[in-house]
Amino acid sequence: MATSSAGLPTVPLDLPSAQVLADLAATTADLQFVMECCKRLLTELARPDEERDAVVPQALWSAALVAYGRCFTTGKRFGLSEADVRSLPLQGEVMKFHKWVLAERARLTSHPADPFSAAAVGAALTRPEAGTRRVEGIAILAASRVLVDDQGVRQLGGLASELAKQTAERATAQQDTVLADAQQISVAKLSQLEPLQVGPPDGPDGPDGAES
Repeated sequence: MATSSAGLPTVPLDLPSAQVLADLAATTADLQFVMECCKRLLTELARPDEERDAVVPQALWSAALVAYGRCFTTGKRFGLSEADVRSLPLQGEVMKFHKWVLAERARLTSHPADPFSAAAVGAALTRPEAGTRRVEGIAILAASRVLVDDQGVRQLGGLASELAKQTAERATAQQDTVLADAQQISVAKLSQLEPLQVGPPDGPDGPDGAES
């Protein structure tokens, strides 16, 4: 039987209050991931250009944008909102930066409506001094993805840190609500539930022994 860190049998709770707690926990985890990405990105940006792998900073920044954006939803019950950002004890144009980050995330994760915004296609011509001019070939120039500077990375990391603190505090308070709700269910009914899997699945090949 799977047990919690306290060594007690653990069963799932399919309760509205538990859904809220699960969402808060997932949001906190996403924000902590954003913080870690920003921390590692600052280390990468501090490296000399000749020692820096161009893929790594872009990958870290992209991952941070996606995880941050996932914390905010539109027209849904769960997730953070602009009100959460406005309530933070931060100075400066916090909302403007927040909206810019979400716009960058949307641009990153959506296919451009205008293909020329992502790449330019041109005709390579012979030089004027060559006499008769003609088209020699076709050139494709990919639009550069400008990576934010270290100040922007610190801003995102700081914003995620404050939101993570706020969300973690809510999760702590929500645990009391879930506990009270769970205590209203008979232990006999809870004991009939399949125990939660705590920790990695058994076996080296993952769930159900499937090979990766």
